[in-house]
Parts: sequence; structure tokens; C-alpha cells
Amino acid sequence: MDKIWAPWRSKYILNKDKEEGCILCNRLKKQKDEENYILYRGKRTFIIMNIFPYNNGHLMVAPYRHTGFIEVLDSGVGKELFDSLTLGVKILKASLEPDGFNLGMNLGRVAGAGIEDHLHIHIVPRWNGDTNFMPVLTDTKILSFSLDEVYKLLRKALNDLL
Repeated sequence: MDKIWAPWRSKYILNKDKEEGCILCNRLKKQKDEENYILYRGKRTFIIMNIFPYNNGHLMVAPYRHTGFIEVLDSGVGKELFDSLTLGVKILKASLEPDGFNLGMNLGRVAGAGIEDHLHIHIVPRWNGDTNFMPVLTDTKILSFSLDEVYKLLRKALNDLL
């Protein structure tokens, strides 16, 4: 039997190093975008890579405002969220050339929100054939690129777009 090692996932699975506060707000405060995989900072929203991705290039778009309630955002933030979502799709198309995307938002823990107090929209790139026997038979996902490699590809595409 072949084994695929993904030791970086253990931190997520065991959840032993749960940090204090909001992980999205914490990343923003550090002002170390490459280290924290922040691709883009707008006036009121930002794009960050998911460090426990469903697929290579999995992004999250979030407002700076720390809230889990979409209804409290003003229309300006809503428009910028959509504009940043569009930018994220453009970045992924230019760098990784996916065949499609899953876009989604989980509001509240019962809806599947892993970060329930800071709303965010997921952008998950998809490729024809990306669901193969591994996730279907063994509940295992293979990610072919490291986070650092994908970050560099995405940053280059973002710089080319801007």
C-alpha cells in the first residue's frame, strides 16, 4: 500500500495549537503578507489563501470588519467583496488555469463555518478529473503544489493583472 504524507495537516486535525482571537484578523495585523499568504488588500476587503485547502489555489475573500453576520455589512463592503471575489477568480484563471470554480460562504458553525465569527467567501478552483479514486475510495486528497509555490504563482498573476 502506498502512503502519502501530509504532516502539515496534523496541526489542523489535532487542533492543539489553536490560536487566540480571530485567525483572519491576526493575519491582517501582522503586516507580513507573504508569510501569511495574503494576496491582496483592498480598501475594505482582502484575499487570503486557505492554508488547509480543498484544492491548490483555494482562496478566501473577507472584509476587514470582524463579523460573522452578512446583514451588518454596508453595500460598499458588499460591492468590494464581490469585486475582490472577481479578482480572485481572475488571478486563479491567469495562474492555475482551472476548468471551473466552487464559490461559497458558510454562515454559522451549523452551516459548516470553520471561522464562524469572521465571514469569508471561499473560491475553490476545480479541474476536470480532480475528483479521482483517492477522495472517493480512501478519503484522501492529493495536493500537487506547496502553499509557497502556489502563492508565488498567484502573486505573479495578480501583479500582471494590476
